[in-house]
Amino acid sequence: MSLARWLLVLGCGVVAGCGGGGPPEFTAPPVKVVCTTTIVADLVKHVGGDRVTVDVLMGPGVDPHRYIPTAGDRAKLEGAHLVLFNGLHLEGKMTDTFEKSRRRFRAFAVTRDLPADKLRAADTDGGEHDPHVWFDVKLWAGTIGPVQTELSKLDPAGAATYSANAEAYRKELDVLDGEVRAALGRLPKERRVLVTGHDAFGYFGQAYGVEVRGLQGVSTASEVGTADLDRLADFLGSNRIPAVFTETSIRDDGLQAVLENTRKKYGHSVRLVGGDNALYSDALGAPGTPGGTYAGMVRHNVKVIVDALAN
Repeated sequence: MSLARWLLVLGCGVVAGCGGGGPPEFTAPPVKVVCTTTIVADLVKHVGGDRVTVDVLMGPGVDPHRYIPTAGDRAKLEGAHLVLFNGLHLEGKMTDTFEKSRRRFRAFAVTRDLPADKLRAADTDGGEHDPHVWFDVKLWAGTIGPVQTELSKLDPAGAATYSANAEAYRKELDVLDGEVRAALGRLPKERRVLVTGHDAFGYFGQAYGVEVRGLQGVSTASEVGTADLDRLADFLGSNRIPAVFTETSIRDDGLQAVLENTRKKYGHSVRLVGGDNALYSDALGAPGTPGGTYAGMVRHNVKVIVDALAN
């Protein structure tokens, strides 16, 4: 099923004459929650605890910018008590569908309460802000409140549990933020340069004092031209950057071409950090892997970055 056709069917409930009912009635736990990404799902599991079950549309390693929904996704959404998505157009046209389908789905963006002055401007997938807010751990903590609120509205008997879980998770993320700052603080300022396949780490750079460059723009759906390849090669060569980093959710062909250009033009070899050390950007890893949780993803990324840039 094409994306356009799927969106037409999914949004049918808000078009006059299409019919279609609302979300299933919630009577008792568990609350059935469907999340778009693994990162949002991890957040919901922390706040919801044993009172929720969580299903995910985009699994480990899946690039949300290029994701095409399936017929199975429609069935999951229609069976959900609550749908939680990142928002800020990370999910592209799906965001518009959720926003327009309030009578059909209880769908809410977890980023809805983040202060506008904390968001990076970026024209991406129909949105005006960079959606990769989870790379600033303190900013991501601001998504806990909307999850707690919507779960408590739907399941008032669990409100105290959701409140306690939310507060515990805020404290956990505060500790995590401190770990990131301490680890990066051990890197000399001139070495804090992070080059990746696409511009997903802007919030990370903004929060933790790291210069960030990406071959592609904020969305992996953006096109890469010869000028982009040359520009990044010139930056790597003229600044003698030691390493660039692949991402688990996108191909590294473009970076490979950049490194070859850098070697030919500047005689400078740049190490491509990948494999088990690839960075998690738009999706978590499989359960049980270092990047299988949000906190694990952050710790993995920071360790890889510090280890690669320290030498």
